[in-house]
Amino acid sequence: MRRREFISSVGWAAAWPLTAHSQPVKQPIIGFLGAATSSAWTPWTAAFVKRLGELGWIEGRTVTIEYRWAEGRAERYRDIAAEFVRLKVDVIVTVGSAVAAAAQASSTIPIVFAVAVDPVGSGMVASLSRPGSNVTGISTQTKELAGKRIELLRQVLPDLRRLAVIGNVSYSAGALEIAEVKTIALMWKC
Repeated sequence: MRRREFISSVGWAAAWPLTAHSQPVKQPIIGFLGAATSSAWTPWTAAFVKRLGELGWIEGRTVTIEYRWAEGRAERYRDIAAEFVRLKVDVIVTVGSAVAAAAQASSTIPIVFAVAVDPVGSGMVASLSRPGSNVTGISTQTKELAGKRIELLRQVLPDLRRLAVIGNVSYSAGALEIAEVKTIALMWKC
């Protein structure tokens, strides 16, 4: 009896590694949605892949990256995001302008934006400290600096009474910053 138990346990132990290795391990898949063309993004994708490698994620060996390019056409974001959902990517990396399409395609796949002007104001996230959904990333929001800039100007030019600001009001970040400058300037009576 003991011999049978021993042989059966040895047989199972010997076969276990073969069974464990026979099932392929799924590599994590990153869906990389670029706004422009691949050539325009070359420095960014190279830096991205380099940093992943430094963290132990080697493209093609431990992680798969599916690159898609909108080629400057925002209408392509929706189709690319839907394709990433079909591919069952583990995360979508993109820019702020593509977040809405990606979020509409999936509320469960994490979406990481590399750059967004005003993620709170545009509704991408609930707040910078607590995004509140499957979307997170880096904000280049600079309107908070307007007060500091005027304060520095007032220190250098204490008699400052008039201030002109030049900016592109059709660019949301520019419009936000100009509005903040106006508010602060009124407060400082510039």
